[in-house]
Amino acid sequence: MNYHQKTVAKPINCKGIGIHSGHEVNLTIYPAPINHGIKFVRKDLLNSPDIAAHFNKIVDTSLATVIGYEGFIVSTIEHLMASFAGLAVDNARVEIDSYEMPIMDGSAEPFTALIKTAGIVTQDAPRTFFIVKKPIVLQQNGKSVGIYPHDGYKITCSIAYDHPLINNQTLSIDISEQGFEQEISKARTFGFLHEYEQLKRFGLARGGSLDNVVVIDEQNVLNESGLRYKDEFVRHKILDCMGDFSLLGMPLIGHVKAEKSGHAFHHAFLRKFFDAKDSWETGTLQDAVNRDPA
Repeated sequence: MNYHQKTVAKPINCKGIGIHSGHEVNLTIYPAPINHGIKFVRKDLLNSPDIAAHFNKIVDTSLATVIGYEGFIVSTIEHLMASFAGLAVDNARVEIDSYEMPIMDGSAEPFTALIKTAGIVTQDAPRTFFIVKKPIVLQQNGKSVGIYPHDGYKITCSIAYDHPLINNQTLSIDISEQGFEQEISKARTFGFLHEYEQLKRFGLARGGSLDNVVVIDEQNVLNESGLRYKDEFVRHKILDCMGDFSLLGMPLIGHVKAEKSGHAFHHAFLRKFFDAKDSWETGTLQDAVNRDPA
């Protein structure tokens, strides 16, 4: 894990389409100073308002993670946020000229490659972590999310779908920059053909296609190239979990266990996490190493 805060070395940009809006959007990531955090800027709006990527700014989780403030929103931020978290980038300014982030290929890999192309620089300030001391668990209607004391950052995710290509999948991974890039970042969002057709009827998923979604019918993956991993589905759920949990505003030292969860349930858990102040403390990585487990 990283002791010091990091940012990107230089501005870097890309463009793509929003998966729900179908609008083309230009995105630029800029370096940011120590303790800035991740902030999104709407360049298409008067005075270019900005918003911090923080769980208390979440306004919608029905189809993606959406943050909003004083009447404007930034939608579908979870894949870029996962890239920042996976590469341990603490500070960045993200400018876009539409309300929805570009979906790219449906994974975090294009954003990860973009950040690495810009370069990552270490800043002269320590990272501050949430250090989990006691378990925090939220369970409801067969779903559960919990976080437990651990000497690093680990995510275990389980999913269950009544579909022959998915069924029950569980994956556990210790989060590191290399592990994220190789094992998680390339996993794409997925959906069922009947759901995609329904979204289209309601004017959603206008930018969705086989180029940016793994689409499944009753038996098969419709994408000509197939799956990138045999268990790509659960790997993408870990990617989403990383993006959503990064909205705590600081990295975690703990073991996240998520079962049949999603954006809405993650958000509910983040609220419970902040209410359970006796179950965690904040500190540097050195504080975590020196802390008495008792």
